[in-house]
This record gives sequence, structure tokens and C-alpha cells, in this order.
Amino acid sequence: MTTPQEYDPYVQGCPSRALLDRIGDRWTVLVIGILADGPQRFSQLRRRVDGVSQKMLTQTLRGLEADGLVTRTVYAEVPPRVEYELTALGHSLRVPLLALEDWAREHMDEVLGSRQRVAERV
Repeated sequence: MTTPQEYDPYVQGCPSRALLDRIGDRWTVLVIGILADGPQRFSQLRRRVDGVSQKMLTQTLRGLEADGLVTRTVYAEVPPRVEYELTALGHSLRVPLLALEDWAREHMDEVLGSRQRVAERV
């Protein structure tokens, strides 16, 4: 069995690098944030994640499901209803992602100021 210390994202091919890629994806961050509020249908997610295409939302949800962060439940109704929900593992990811969201809000003015200064130099 591999210990957490053996997963080194700085080593090419390490599975932890692929997981960090998933976690660091902007759509993942936003979808996890919305699903923290509870189960959502695809159309609800698409409305709330402004700018995401149907294709990207589908890919994001499939990846999150494959990684065990989201469950997909299909209800036998007409028309069929599908809901997405965070797993316990997905909820545990919400804590560090919320810290990143908070950091972005707190430091956004500084970042925008820096971008402006760099743009003025060019």
C-alpha cells in the first residue's frame, strides 16, 4: 500500500499530479462550490456556473465522479431526472477550496493593481 508521502506531484507520471490538475481546474472549483449547497441537476449547475459550456460541464462532472468526489443519481421518472451531489470526499475538498476562494476575494484588488501596472509597462 502506498503512503501519502510516496505520492509526489513533482514527479512526472505521479497520479497525485493528475489529481491536482483536476482540483486546480476552474470549472472543478466552481462546481464543487455550488454542490456544497446540496444536490443539483445539470441544468441548475449550468445556470449557476456562468460561462461553462455543456461539453465542459459534462467533462468536469464525469471526472469528478470518476475521482469519487461527486455522485450521479438517475431517478426513474418521465422525463428522467439526474442529480449530482458531493460525496464525503468531495465535501472534504470544499474546505481547502473555500480557503482559495477567500484568498482570491481578499487579494483581488492587489492582483488587479499589479496587472494594471504590468499592462502600463508594455
